[in-house]
Amino acid sequence: MDQFSTELAVEVTGPRKMITFLRGGEELFSISETVVTGWVIIIALFILIKILTHDLKVRPESKRQVLAEWFVEFFNNLVRDNMGEKMIGLAPYIATIFTFALTGSLMSVIGFRSMTVDINCTGTWALLTFILITYNKIKSNGLFGYLKGFAEPVAIITPINILSEVATPTAMALRMFGNISSGMIISTIVYAALTLLSNVFYNAVGLSFAALEYFKIFQVGVPALLSVYFDFFSSTIQSYVFIMLTMAYVGDAAGKE
Repeated sequence: MDQFSTELAVEVTGPRKMITFLRGGEELFSISETVVTGWVIIIALFILIKILTHDLKVRPESKRQVLAEWFVEFFNNLVRDNMGEKMIGLAPYIATIFTFALTGSLMSVIGFRSMTVDINCTGTWALLTFILITYNKIKSNGLFGYLKGFAEPVAIITPINILSEVATPTAMALRMFGNISSGMIISTIVYAALTLLSNVFYNAVGLSFAALEYFKIFQVGVPALLSVYFDFFSSTIQSYVFIMLTMAYVGDAAGKE
């Protein structure tokens, strides 16, 4: 008789309800795992920024100030090169979105659920970008010019132009959500398959130690390799793509120099 389970069980669910508020025994509202993780990141980044920017000098005398200045200069140059000097005020927003997206994706490395596998999270960021796009279009062309643009070059394609406008934030939200979620699902399936393979091996050689329930021999090293790609490489690329699209769309709406 098999000592270890040889059934492959994989379950992928949405974010859990971490905090639930009740009234009269009924749920009033709840706070999801994504929101809790987001606040953990905000607090951690706030502490890090306070450390990096503490006691700044006109001439950098510490490595932390050099690092802080490099970070600011990197995003200033990125915005300047892609959007023009007049949009340099948008650099803090771009830096914030990139940092939040990257750290939100990398939370899985330390056992938290990635924020970016929640469409509500990536959808919110995409909505903020859409608001910036719309604001800059109206600022550049006026409200009448903005509305008139939906009927160009001919009025008959107005529905297509409206659909195209709505598709922009939708595609941005789904792109990051889909890529990070697919990585999580693939990792989960591989991890479960390696668990099954380990159990089959233990049963075949007649091993029945209780400790083997927690040590799956074929999992050694493989999750780490998957993490390098799906957690680090993919998260960095998708966060960078998100801000590049943001700069491209907003810069085009504002009219690049």
